[in-house]
Amino acid sequence: MIKPIALALFASLIAFSAAAEGVSCNATATEKKLAGAAKSSFLKKCEKDAQASCEAQASEKKLAGAAKNSSVKKCVKDAVGAPASAAAG
Repeated sequence: MIKPIALALFASLIAFSAAAEGVSCNATATEKKLAGAAKSSFLKKCEKDAQASCEAQASEKKLAGAAKNSSVKKCVKDAVGAPASAAAG
């Protein structure tokens, strides 16, 4: 029971540090050699954090409608990055 909780905390710390440094979620997952459920959990949490952060940035810029949606979509895409398999190919 403690291992999944510790893993989730570790993943969220990595996600926060990745977002703060401008490194994509996928790059961080690859760097940390995450795989399977750990990688999936990390990427899901990282994307969720990126979504919240990007929406906050759009609100600060007072964007609305299509401009906000476009900005948030691009911001999240940049934060998550391309999967390692796609980047290598």
